Amino acid sequence: MEIRTFAESDRAELRELSRRAGEGAPTASLWGHEESEAAVYLDPYMDLEPGSLYVAVHEGALVGYLTGCLDSSAFPSESARIDQAIRTYRLIFRARPAAFFARSMADMARAAIRREPTAEDFTDPRWPSHLHINVAPAARGAGAADGLMNRWLDRLRDAGSPGCHLQTLVENTRAVRFFERMGFTPYGPTPLVPGLRHAGKRIHQQTMVWAP
Repeated sequence: MEIRTFAESDRAELRELSRRAGEGAPTASLWGHEESEAAVYLDPYMDLEPGSLYVAVHEGALVGYLTGCLDSSAFPSESARIDQAIRTYRLIFRARPAAFFARSMADMARAAIRREPTAEDFTDPRWPSHLHINVAPAARGAGAADGLMNRWLDRLRDAGSPGCHLQTLVENTRAVRFFERMGFTPYGPTPLVPGLRHAGKRIHQQTMVWAP
């Protein structure tokens, strides 16, 4: 398993990998429009911080990737990226995304009435860096995830980052266990993620943090 920094020649293959790497996870599909989802969760990292993007390669093919950011305050927030994608791809006029965002608004209204928290961007100077990681199902257990995470943690240490955060899902117990094994600890509340469902049930955000 080779772990290396993203190269521009990886762009097309990486976009294809992003479509299938999350299979089986609660976030495998969000609002059901692949191009706009890539515009939120992959393209900005290729364009703005390629030095913090790592790929796992097995037998010449990409099988996993980690998108990272050293300073989240200097990077467009997830909320801002989603808002831009909604406008750019006119998602409210597309049936499946429109249904997702309508459900999101209903979830937020219901939570407001019940005074329950909902998922939001995480900002804390103690953990300014962040990451997302995806590995193709066929490569899970083959060392890709460990290799990507170890390479990223080395970058954080070399860059002098005071800490890193990530946001996963309470219901994704496999991911939570993996991140705990890599040294991350759960932090804060576990609010509802508006709009998202897994096996017909609502799901909840889990923030996790790491410090060198």
